[in-house]
Amino acid sequence: MRRRDWLALPLASAGWAGAAASAAGRIERHPAFASAHVQPRDVRVWLPPGRGGARRHPVLYLHDGQHQFSGSGMKGGWRADEAAAQLIERGDIAPVILVAVAHGPDRIGDYTPVAMQREGRSMGGGAAAYARFLIEELKPFIDRRYRTLPGAKQTALGGSSLAGLVTMWMVLKHPETFGAGLVVSPSVWWGGEAILRDVAAATPAARRTRVWLDIGLEEGAEAVAGARRLAVALRGQGWREDGAAPQLAYTEAEGAAHHEPAWAARLPQMLRFLLQTR
Repeated sequence: MRRRDWLALPLASAGWAGAAASAAGRIERHPAFASAHVQPRDVRVWLPPGRGGARRHPVLYLHDGQHQFSGSGMKGGWRADEAAAQLIERGDIAPVILVAVAHGPDRIGDYTPVAMQREGRSMGGGAAAYARFLIEELKPFIDRRYRTLPGAKQTALGGSSLAGLVTMWMVLKHPETFGAGLVVSPSVWWGGEAILRDVAAATPAARRTRVWLDIGLEEGAEAVAGARRLAVALRGQGWREDGAAPQLAYTEAEGAAHHEPAWAARLPQMLRFLLQTR
């Protein structure tokens, strides 16, 4: 798949159709959530079944929120609510709150740490403002309204393509807020592979975070090579893949292309990596 196709894929949204209810748990909507840093965007929060009482829950923030829950997005979306509900019911993962954050009108800007020249003009570079929205505005609201575990060790991010790129960048730059990231099919090539330089400059705190990194082997040679270079860079900075609590899980998915059904198929593995109970 060519680079410009990767950029276009998540923009073709099917909206919020069918997302008012979930197979298990409950979804609350916060439409047009206002921000001083980015354009307003819809936010949906999936609350796990059996959430009563005093128990508090870890939180997973998911970018491209239009595509995350059952009945939304292209080709059925990630179905993150279904996957989480099934794993929780089996006792495979701890109950988790999922926060699906829709992208704004400038998706490329939100999800790219640096600007680059494309088609004769500068594009991207708004990730710092998007991070301020998440850290200073949305997360405090979520922690006030819901029974969360607000610490970094219990707060994760996730996304694919450019959203995978910004996830990796935020985990590196804000480990005091986000202790783990699902870096799915990341656009490592953006900005001349600037994310590799960010990994090389990782702070000790960033090197204590946990990272799920993956790529589908049908996403194209450049995408696969970029993900492999990112994995090598993380290992070189001390992210460990062994032991009882590995910091890095790197997966290459046979036959998987750059689309939502492939990401949805890998999501149970990702959730187990973040939240496994045994």
